[in-house]
Amino acid sequence: MKKIVGKVTIEEKDAIQTLFERRNGLAELAKILTADNTALYEKLVTDMSETSAKFQIWWDEMFEKYQWESCEDGNWEINFDTCDIYLICNNECNCNK
Repeated sequence: MKKIVGKVTIEEKDAIQTLFERRNGLAELAKILTADNTALYEKLVTDMSETSAKFQIWWDEMFEKYQWESCEDGNWEINFDTCDIYLICNNECNCNK
């Protein structure tokens, strides 16, 4: 199941989009970087951890602010073009049955 449960401002969308793109870029870099370059590897691990934490904090803060519907086995997704927030639930979710 996928349904719209809210919307964020353009500024809020821009903040999560920046984190999303950074996280994806770091993940791509991790695929090609070896642990041989210890300093760069450690920096990458630190950056990935910090970015992932900021990403989760954004979702937690937006949930607190907007009180979106949630689901035990679900997650939210954002449409960067519309600023819409979707609740994505697995097929066995009982949140709307």
